Amino acid sequence: MGCISYSSAMAVTYERFSLRERTREDLYHLICAHSNVTRPDLMELTGFSRSTVNHAVGQLLADGRVIEAELVVKGPGSGSGRPATQLIAVASGAPVGGIDFGHNHIQVAVADALGRPLGERLIQIDVDVLATQAMDLAAGLIADLRKEHSLDPLSSIVAGIPGPVDVRTGLVRSPTILSSWVQLAPADELERRLGTPVHIENDAVLGAYGELHRGAGAGLSNFLYIKASHGIGASLVIGGQPYKGATGLAGEIGHTHLPGHTESCRCGNRGCLEAVISVQAIRDQIAHAHPQLDADSIDLSAPPDEVTARILNEAGRTLGRVFAAFCDLLNPEALVIGGELGAASPELLDGIKASVARHSQPGTAATLKVVPAELGVRAELVGALELAAARATR
Repeated sequence: MGCISYSSAMAVTYERFSLRERTREDLYHLICAHSNVTRPDLMELTGFSRSTVNHAVGQLLADGRVIEAELVVKGPGSGSGRPATQLIAVASGAPVGGIDFGHNHIQVAVADALGRPLGERLIQIDVDVLATQAMDLAAGLIADLRKEHSLDPLSSIVAGIPGPVDVRTGLVRSPTILSSWVQLAPADELERRLGTPVHIENDAVLGAYGELHRGAGAGLSNFLYIKASHGIGASLVIGGQPYKGATGLAGEIGHTHLPGHTESCRCGNRGCLEAVISVQAIRDQIAHAHPQLDADSIDLSAPPDEVTARILNEAGRTLGRVFAAFCDLLNPEALVIGGELGAASPELLDGIKASVARHSQPGTAATLKVVPAELGVRAELVGALELAAARATR
């Protein structure tokens, strides 16, 4: 049985369960969603009494859905009393898979029935213009991982792509963002190659899903996730669920126009956000200030010199001015910055914070947290595995 987060679990209607059974299911989903969780942790997270938690956990242990293991690291003052134990959910279903198509990479993974990764692969490829080759490679990597880990056929696969997919038709809609994918139905194409049901999502939606279940969004009901990488995308989480819009095209903020900018964008317009601020655009700016460097080889995660730090901070301030308007409109609890830029650059994050604080309304800024994605560049892949596990149990 796969797992969903506690917030999602609480939204499930348990009409067929008694109160005691609902309590047990709520605790089981919490155990799934947290690593190294203990009985006292469950009491703190839920407010349930010790006897309620012990009774429910005892039944889960008896049913074989959970096992108990001694914590390797004990805190100060553990003394000679009874050792603390962690609760671990047992994977009992078929394995699942996840695929993250970035603009410039493919990352795939296989996981157990609870979405816990068993193996991963990453390769670099121009996904935008090589749709057929990208899907062939992804299918081959999944097959290699299954063979390497001696896995049964996968029960579910979720794949993320860096562009708009119409939920009504399953077709890629934009002729400019993913030029070679236009009018393709990625789910059908991948199912034909893999022989397994495949669900397609926008990559930023999966990044938000990953952070919601395993990262900075855990415990938050409303937040805005930004994937800042070779493109700029967003996903809004409302009430613990990603919001996709009427046709699944919500979050395409990368093509927001920036007044005063004329940089050419792949969408055909000029001055789009991702044409001004993206991995390649920032590398080009750094290379312009450092003629001895090759733009494509610049490591944005390396400690910056003074000039590079200023470029990154200013890039963050440009992003922050755009995000401030969205935060005023949506009033999220947090702004979670993911993608390659979010993971690599504290200076960029500082710029976003300063600009959001400066340009959003005081009431919005007073309660808003701006934080990096805890899962970094793996948020989209983790989200794909989490969603695949959840879908496998429906």
